[in-house]
Amino acid sequence: MLAEVGLTGIPIINMEQACSSSPAAFRMAYLMVATEIYDLVAVLGFEKMGRGLLASTAFKPWELALGFNVQPANYAQGVVRYMEEYGATEEDLARVVVLERKNANLNPYARWYQSGEVSVEEVIKSRVVAAPVRLMHAAAMVDGAVAIILCSGDKLKSGLARTKKIEVAASVHTTGIYGEGSVKFKATTNLVKEGVKQAWEISGYGPEDMDVIQVYEAMAPAFLTDIEDMGFCQPGESPRLLKEGYFDIDGKLPTNTDGGLVGCGHPLGATGARQIAEIITQLREAAGSRQVAGAKIGLCHSSGAGPNAVFTILKRA
Repeated sequence: MLAEVGLTGIPIINMEQACSSSPAAFRMAYLMVATEIYDLVAVLGFEKMGRGLLASTAFKPWELALGFNVQPANYAQGVVRYMEEYGATEEDLARVVVLERKNANLNPYARWYQSGEVSVEEVIKSRVVAAPVRLMHAAAMVDGAVAIILCSGDKLKSGLARTKKIEVAASVHTTGIYGEGSVKFKATTNLVKEGVKQAWEISGYGPEDMDVIQVYEAMAPAFLTDIEDMGFCQPGESPRLLKEGYFDIDGKLPTNTDGGLVGCGHPLGATGARQIAEIITQLREAAGSRQVAGAKIGLCHSSGAGPNAVFTILKRA
């Protein structure tokens, strides 16, 4: 990027918010334009990933000693609790992978593009990593980069940005809440619920208004709980809706239309902005074979170590 722009003295700000770094940077850029500090801001997210399990140190010493920082095991604890509480099955978890690999098959930028669809049986037969999380539940570690330009409306001159203008209806960033995920009690709220609540209040919209959404799930089962935490259905209801095709591209609430993290892969610093780019593509009716008919408004959700979560609501102008 510097090779194209050059060293001009324009501020360059490095953001580190783990897996939600680029949407957090998007929010900062949005606030800069909205408050008229700058007319034009570029957001760049990128990551080059190694092989194997992702090392994480964003936990307390006793959690590190117990191996809690091994991400599949970390996710598995929440999945076990969810399955016991709501009766979700391995087939329910597998259907998330089926959905996302099907969508990724239509996305040229996805890791699993044109690799064929997978079945529930194939997912269940993949090896266990941290029960009940299996290998095919995990988002692949891949390299990736994405760039988004935010511009003041009165500075747009011509081109697609003007003829198919997309506006930010809300951009919210929440961090950890006391009691969340405690081993002693079940928290009444969490940063996902709090963040999306703020996004609804700021934008004036609600779950029923969304035409297409992006949900963060480095491990496929998290798709089910995040959908519920954001209020798109009642607790324990997402497995049934998933089975009925509710979240399909031609369903009632198209979700992760580009393949999500499981279908696209997960280049950490790029993933959140990639989610935003997919919603922009959908709202501009440029998604080709994965296009959601009549999409006018959408939401992106990204989470990262900290913990923190970022919500972005975009709408067609």
